[in-house]
Amino acid sequence: MERPETRELEYFVAVAEELHFGRAAERLGITQPPLSRAIGRLERRMGVQLLTRTSRRVVLTAAGAEFLAESRKALTAVDIAVSRAQRSVNSHRLVVAARQGTGSGLLAKVVRAYRRRPDAAEVAIVFTRNQVDLVRNGAADIALMCGHVPLDGLESSEVAEVQTVALLPLDHAFAAKPAVSVADVVQDELFRPLWPQSAAEIVLDQIIDKVAMGELVVTLGASATDRIGSAVVAVPVVDAPPTRVALTWRQGVPAATRDAFVRTAESVAAGMWTPQPKAPSWVAPPSTTSSKPVM
Repeated sequence: MERPETRELEYFVAVAEELHFGRAAERLGITQPPLSRAIGRLERRMGVQLLTRTSRRVVLTAAGAEFLAESRKALTAVDIAVSRAQRSVNSHRLVVAARQGTGSGLLAKVVRAYRRRPDAAEVAIVFTRNQVDLVRNGAADIALMCGHVPLDGLESSEVAEVQTVALLPLDHAFAAKPAVSVADVVQDELFRPLWPQSAAEIVLDQIIDKVAMGELVVTLGASATDRIGSAVVAVPVVDAPPTRVALTWRQGVPAATRDAFVRTAESVAAGMWTPQPKAPSWVAPPSTTSSKPVM
């Protein structure tokens, strides 16, 4: 049997996690017809039905559930192989693993500040869904994490808290409010929760376009407000917990370049809290910083 391509595995994982071809296509940044054709070709070549499709829903078959687990492992293995190959040609290199879009404003500022240090190593950013796996396998020196993730055997430093905001069309009834509650947002007929994997995996520009056109209301970390433009308003959700942003690395592995990067991140995050006329800035320094696992 001809081996599936990495691209086909990525397509299948997106559909299997979303259980919706339209949302999976948005997440991948492609249109739905080529995605449907790609999954159909994959099933025909494998001789296995991976998904059951009806007019109302998409369901994984038993074979599809098994293939999903193995596809995730395969994609992680590819990430690790690429990172290790890159590191083999340059030992004075700091590899940072992150999900695409996760804390991107903070990460960009930290990398720029770190590169200005006279002792800075070369920084390589690896965008992956499996930051922890890359750190555990030694393919990355450090990972940028958002939210609460089991980190047994790892150390971490919480560097920032990202406030939750509601993205609203400019003419929305709540657009002029200084803040809203969770109940205000979820009761709105335009509200749709982001799919469960992570806001980092969505096609953010498409989400913002739909909000601007009055088709959607969503909540997400306020780091996205740098990209919303003039047709969308970000209103703080006062009773929604903030998302914690942390840097994570393996325990017991000393590394001066990594420690310098962590100190730079803590300093940059602490300086990013600037009150705005309407709402707080998207990132504030945490009340304490520690090297304990994020719980």
